[in-house]
Amino acid sequence: MDTLIPYDALDPETLDNILNDIVSRDGTDYGDYGLSAEQKRQQALKALQSGNAVLVFDTESETIQMVDKQVAQRM
Repeated sequence: MDTLIPYDALDPETLDNILNDIVSRDGTDYGDYGLSAEQKRQQALKALQSGNAVLVFDTESETIQMVDKQVAQRM
């Protein structure tokens, strides 16, 4: 069973580490243009802050994923 993780309940350093890990993964799609790691991290943080995305702990892979809020609601 997957578990939602409230990003704003995380220690700021922990959140930074999670975001850095997420944006550095292979296969992360940011469109047809290249962004720096910091730009990707800021984009991910804004998605969390706006409520458009959530953090989910995937118990199968034991990793934290950032998913669209609507996708998470169907999980």
